Amino acid sequence: MSGVRIGRSAVTVSRLGLGCAQLGNLYAAIDDAEADATVAAAWDCGIRYFDTAPHYGLGLSERRLGAALRARPRQAYTISTKVGRLLVPDPAGAGRRDPEGFQVPADHRRVWDFSADGVRRSLETSLARLGLDRIDLVLIHDPEDHQQAALEQAYPALHELRAQGTIGAIGVGTKHWQTLHRFVVETDVDAVMVAGRYTLLEQPALHTLLPECQRRGVSVLNVGVFNSGLLAVPHPHAGLHYEYAHVPPPVLERVQAIVAVCDRHDTTLPAAALAFAAAHPAVAAVVVGADHPDQVRRNAALLAAPPPPEEFWSDLIAEGLLQGRAPF
Repeated sequence: MSGVRIGRSAVTVSRLGLGCAQLGNLYAAIDDAEADATVAAAWDCGIRYFDTAPHYGLGLSERRLGAALRARPRQAYTISTKVGRLLVPDPAGAGRRDPEGFQVPADHRRVWDFSADGVRRSLETSLARLGLDRIDLVLIHDPEDHQQAALEQAYPALHELRAQGTIGAIGVGTKHWQTLHRFVVETDVDAVMVAGRYTLLEQPALHTLLPECQRRGVSVLNVGVFNSGLLAVPHPHAGLHYEYAHVPPPVLERVQAIVAVCDRHDTTLPAAALAFAAAHPAVAAVVVGADHPDQVRRNAALLAAPPPPEEFWSDLIAEGLLQGRAPF
């Protein structure tokens, strides 16, 4: 996959990235061998962008990703990780499960910290877990409830590190598109990571955030494009996740209506979801998680295939299932 430049930085990403929350045992535990095989499959498919965070499995995702990439040429891939949550040891929690949906012992707790010192401490520990000496792209993670601290402390600290060449690029990642828009307007970020707000199911980022990113040369990393797994299967059911919880009946009904249009046009829901997520000109990369090598290979093949026909999109618009101004 050819590299796409992030903002005005020298950092590039492949058009398809691997989201590594599942390497931190999101929803279900996988072993180290499965995690390593998943990263290897991504590499074999041409994926050269990998996104992780301390939040994912209380550091497990970073450790596994670093181990899986250790034998690869460092200049050949791009890694993003995140700041905003410090991991503090909590030995008393070792006998409990992490309450944030990751199947790991709760032997650390997350502490919100968007201070300059917290940013530097977070990066130091991330580098140690990854086994690296630099991070290509650093994302301020979920700052919606801490916007002033993130704008006045975390962002300036990262701006200084970018100017020094310690990190390559700066971004912000959250599911709240309004927060992303504020950072795009008020700072000089290179990228925003839009989580679940520009998908085949819903497009609240379409009219304000994405045009502003285009105007300012800010790259969009589109993540959560399957809406927590709801769009990842051809025929969704009530047992799947949406927004990291069980899918509400009205949402499931809307998805099933989209599936009916897919069936009429000989395409599948996952294929249409990936094609749509990548089509907007502001989108530099689509980042998709996986907990098995076959999932990676399937997603890469779907994104590389020709998109659904124009009539498919027209039917979605006519049935009120897609906004008319969305590019496809």
